[in-house]
Amino acid sequence: MTAVPETTDVDGGRAAQPRHLIVSVYGVHHQAGGKWLSVAALIDLLGAVGIDEPAVRSSISRLKRRGVLEAVRSDGAAGYELSGTALDLLHEGDDRIFRRDRAKLADGWLLAVFSVPETERHKRHVLRTQLSRLGFGTASSGVWIAPAHLYEATVDTLNRLELSVYADLFRAEHLAFGDPGEKVREWWDLDQLDELYAAFREEHEPALRRWQRRRSTPADEAFADYLRVLTDWRRMPYLDPCLPAELLPEGWSGIRAAEVFFALHDRLHDAARTHLRAVISG
Repeated sequence: MTAVPETTDVDGGRAAQPRHLIVSVYGVHHQAGGKWLSVAALIDLLGAVGIDEPAVRSSISRLKRRGVLEAVRSDGAAGYELSGTALDLLHEGDDRIFRRDRAKLADGWLLAVFSVPETERHKRHVLRTQLSRLGFGTASSGVWIAPAHLYEATVDTLNRLELSVYADLFRAEHLAFGDPGEKVREWWDLDQLDELYAAFREEHEPALRRWQRRRSTPADEAFADYLRVLTDWRRMPYLDPCLPAELLPEGWSGIRAAEVFFALHDRLHDAARTHLRAVISG
């Protein structure tokens, strides 16, 4: 969910910016079949996580300038919808953020090999940025690698941005020369990922333990905790493209972090959606 351009600069696990929380609100809203949200509703919903009205309005303006939100009036009320591009990225993000299964080594790899003429070197930067955003690691100059399950998302992204003419995609498997586990450490910064996952756990495991002790699920409290954990989580699948567990270090924090997120998602999602509908309906 909510994998629009604003999601790639979230600080993992700590003090999400209001604009990131707003995008998460739209993600929950769209999962329930909604589109438009009034400014008043956004202010009320963000108030649940301690964001005041001026910060909400400022963030809405920033999202509008970046092409994430579009102003739409409904029955005389001011409000916003996600742009078409943001919606495309939202749907792509849902597939990744709510993916529970990690890639398997037997599934193989996806290789992206690209070459961009010097006269269009600005597109080389865009291509590298997009491959990195998709979760690719760098095997060598001009050769990027990712788990094979990212094929469709990669094709969609390169086609949408008119970059496919510069790239070729291949299915591959590692046959010889070198330990795949060591290679993965070269292609992705697993130490940084482990730190981010550890921070996520530190932030949200207390909430999970608190909800596990409770029998009831008050909708307003559920919404606040769900919005926080969703916003903090949604960056992670773009940094860690569900790498095969057999290639990850023993005791790696990402496994437990995913368990925390999905446990909170399963407990809070329905109640959070109920609260959102109640606020919208007034």
